[in-house]
Amino acid sequence: MNLTQDKSFSPDKQTAFAARYEAQKIAFGPVVFQCVRYAWKRGILEALAKSAESGRSIEELAETGQWTSYALKTVLETCLSAGVVRLSEGNYLLDKAGYCVLSDSITQINLNFVHDVCYQGLFDLDISLDQEKPIGLKTLGDWPTLYQGMAELPEPAKTSWFAFDHHYSDTSFPEILPDVFATAPRRIMDVGANTGKFSLAALEYNAGVELFLVDLPQQLEVAKSKLAAAGLSARSSLHPVDMLLPDAPFPAGMDVVWMSQFLSCFSEPVIAGILQRASDALAPHGQLLIMDTFWDRQRYDIAAYCLINTSPYFTAMASGNSKIYQSGDYIRLGEQAGLKLLTVRDSIGYCHSLLRFVKE
Repeated sequence: MNLTQDKSFSPDKQTAFAARYEAQKIAFGPVVFQCVRYAWKRGILEALAKSAESGRSIEELAETGQWTSYALKTVLETCLSAGVVRLSEGNYLLDKAGYCVLSDSITQINLNFVHDVCYQGLFDLDISLDQEKPIGLKTLGDWPTLYQGMAELPEPAKTSWFAFDHHYSDTSFPEILPDVFATAPRRIMDVGANTGKFSLAALEYNAGVELFLVDLPQQLEVAKSKLAAAGLSARSSLHPVDMLLPDAPFPAGMDVVWMSQFLSCFSEPVIAGILQRASDALAPHGQLLIMDTFWDRQRYDIAAYCLINTSPYFTAMASGNSKIYQSGDYIRLGEQAGLKLLTVRDSIGYCHSLLRFVKE
């Protein structure tokens, strides 16, 4: 992995003219986003895919009655400028980026997440950054942070949020469980348990382990029902904790404390407090395992790009002062909490890394 402090997403020899073109793509980015989304959601891209070899003219598409000629011209010309479609002898054909929009799950999940959860709220990103408060959250509901309102998110934001969250985490759980149980833990605490997906997987993986789920009360209610439905309530216990209250302790005597895609929900000072409480909760020689998406530990720029540009969501919509961090941030804060980094494992699932700490 390239962990250097020097990083660029631009070609090594980019001309001034090419850079100016890239700048215009930024300026018109929201316009392109909405037109491409319209072409996808309203079935225009699908119609072109069905005529992959010959393509379709505006007139042919309009004859179906699904779209007006005006709408088709406006949207497809923007899609053309974005490389989503191409124009050949008067017919529009799906281009490679268009096939990604039409068939790639990551692209579709990201598009839905940005549109349904973030788009309107990002209009106030400047105020959110200045005040370090999620000002844009008002477009979804009236809560201090998104996490208090998670169970009440309106549709389609709720579905799109969970699809986004689960896509980036679910691909990692199956292969990470051997790492979790490498030290034969009997008591595992899942901090930031959310809907209980990891806890359920861990309880099913090992019949002798006991899980302690720590999160907001609203989240634990969802986890409680899922644990009960799976018949796993007897080996699990729920511990409601508001992470923003620094004096709220975690259950003690843990062999392993687990955190997955959790700390990025908080500011650095709050993370420092959470890690200190996690350290205090560990039994002698206990370990803290943090699995998260660090943009500086990605093999491919596409993953780093997606992760970096998720941070403004945390600013405008989620908490106002959290982000996708670099791995060094967690390592530094863990050491301040009396934890020693043992290993780092990369390339888990789509874009995760696992930091393993031991209590010194």
